[in-house]
Amino acid sequence: WNLVTSDAAAEAQNFGRDEHVGHAERYSRAREFHKVVTGLWDSWEDDAFVRDKASGTYYEPTKRHVLDHVGEHFRVKGPLNVARSPQGQPVIVQAGSSETGRDLAAQTAEVVFTAQTSLANAQAFYADLKGRLDGYGRQSDSLKIMPGVFVVVGHTEAEAQAKFEAFQDLVEPEVGVALLGRMLGNFDLSGYPLDGPLPELPLTDSGQRSRQQLLSDLAHREQLTLGQLGRRIAGGRGHYSLIGTPAQIADELQNWFENGAADGFNILVPHLPGGLEDFAQWVVPELQRRGLMRTEYTGTTLRENLGLARPENRFKETPA
Repeated sequence: WNLVTSDAAAEAQNFGRDEHVGHAERYSRAREFHKVVTGLWDSWEDDAFVRDKASGTYYEPTKRHVLDHVGEHFRVKGPLNVARSPQGQPVIVQAGSSETGRDLAAQTAEVVFTAQTSLANAQAFYADLKGRLDGYGRQSDSLKIMPGVFVVVGHTEAEAQAKFEAFQDLVEPEVGVALLGRMLGNFDLSGYPLDGPLPELPLTDSGQRSRQQLLSDLAHREQLTLGQLGRRIAGGRGHYSLIGTPAQIADELQNWFENGAADGFNILVPHLPGGLEDFAQWVVPELQRRGLMRTEYTGTTLRENLGLARPENRFKETPA
């Protein structure tokens, strides 16, 4: 379950609001929403449904739990009319990288999807987030940090670069800038010249503050024009880009994995299904040869294959 605080301002108009909820309130709502949803997931204990035809007993009433939540943002009675998941609960994913987002992730997430533009930045983020877990009584391996990586692979470095440039040439400048404006925090940038610098923008309250900072830093660091920045982020959305041979890409993934920057990766590609097919056919075998990737799945659920523990039902009585 992707626990996200939507950043597209127009979405508010589909939910009875004229404008988006502010940044601080979004995270307050998210924390309470997480409490409600996970509470509903525990409406039934694992062995609640006995289905005993002889006695006519379908479920054990003492193993049914009504949430009856009353909070600042939500009132939810419950229970959920669905049995508990085979995973106990679906895997909870979070993507906020702002100060508030990191704290929510440390409290609630089992996987964090993040955008980091360098090994040093990724290491700092990794250490910071893992360091917050103890404050919530959590172990380091209970949270997997999986940065997004934009990958274009070729038999040679030149071939990979040519493929990347071919995709970049397909990006209409106005489309790239429109996407950039939304990712910076729902700003209209259409009135600014494409060959001019990224304008100074106020801190967004309706969008992603961490992504705004990341893209602003990228523009200033590489002295990109507005048009160049829009073209740059159109494919990878600001995530770290790897363009090269299978060995070159594997080298970089291994470096991040073995040096405290990532527990795994979210692979982003310029097109589907071809981009993923290239990664699966060329990069995966290289990672397997290095002993960095499994050759077969070890479990039957996503939770098992991520190495995450199955959570106990919160309402289950612990034996004395």
